[in-house]
Amino acid sequence: GGLECKGHPIGATGLGQLHELVTQLRGEAGARQVSGAKVALQENGGGSIGYEEAVVTVNILTR
Repeated sequence: GGLECKGHPIGATGLGQLHELVTQLRGEAGARQVSGAKVALQENGGGSIGYEEAVVTVNILTR
């Protein structure tokens, strides 16, 4: 499920997450809608240095 079902597109993974979160906060998610969504958190890591991610981003969105 989630981004795995989209083929985990390199570079677009975080954008897919953000799109879903904005859709939820706008109340436009239809059957997936989380009732009363007001705050969303997105975390995404990429690349690697040894066993760790080379880059990590965290976004907090509010309605």
